[in-house]
Amino acid sequence: MTAAPAPSRLRVILHAILGTLGFTLVGFLLFSLVAALFARHLGSPRTLEELARRPTVSLLVIQGMGLVVGFGLATWLVGSRALRLNLRDLRWRTSLGWARGLGIGLLVGILPAAVAMLLGVLVGATAWIPDAGSLQEYLSRAAILLLLLAPLALAEEIIFRGVPLVLLAEAIGRPPAIVLLSFLFSLAHITNPDVTIQALGNIALAGILLSLAFYSPGGMWTAFAAHAGWNVTLALLGAPVSGLPFDIPLIDYTMRGPSWLTGGAFGPEGGLLGTLTLTAAIVLVMRWVRKDAA
Repeated sequence: MTAAPAPSRLRVILHAILGTLGFTLVGFLLFSLVAALFARHLGSPRTLEELARRPTVSLLVIQGMGLVVGFGLATWLVGSRALRLNLRDLRWRTSLGWARGLGIGLLVGILPAAVAMLLGVLVGATAWIPDAGSLQEYLSRAAILLLLLAPLALAEEIIFRGVPLVLLAEAIGRPPAIVLLSFLFSLAHITNPDVTIQALGNIALAGILLSLAFYSPGGMWTAFAAHAGWNVTLALLGAPVSGLPFDIPLIDYTMRGPSWLTGGAFGPEGGLLGTLTLTAAIVLVMRWVRKDAA
């Protein structure tokens, strides 16, 4: 008996490209349908065009939940049913478990964000100043921000670190796949307010960090928690998140130094201090991934 011939490299790459395109198209189609249904029930604008013109809290809820549901279903339909990827392939089931994966992921996201902001204060380029409001108002706003930002973080992880990363890593290797999808992840933020080339570069670094977290023992749980931890930390400490300002009671984070250092109106992830902390986090998580693979 002779073994079946191995599929050619070109065939594997074509399979990955078509699978990624199919996943993306199905995901956005389902997102459009789900977002329209959410919009009706929330009493918000009835069309996606109207939603795009009204960046409200309702829009963020619709966008986040719609993307999670749409691309979650696309993961099942395209990734699991059509491409036969299982929960281990997609990094939802890992050796570390979901609870520990979430806990470590939060540390991976929270610490670099907080350190970047603290460095700005230490060098005199930024400052925290008191703002109006009460502790009760702060906690209430914090809960709302968590409900808004967590689904958006989960959605972006499903889109960029789910089926596409698994398929492309198999076809062209893990490092090239990580770099390619991190570049696309950065481009997805190109229309954000006050975005700069430097900010897009830092978002690409964040994509690399999150991809490494995806391949860590905590898998998708760690990547999701790291993404949410970074965004929520910036918002709760009074800074913009990828150019989006969130009004938080009690505290305000003001920029005094040059934008290339602090990130300016885009937030800490747009400046050199963000670059330094993201790079340090990448090095640490990369060592963790290599140690686990050894």
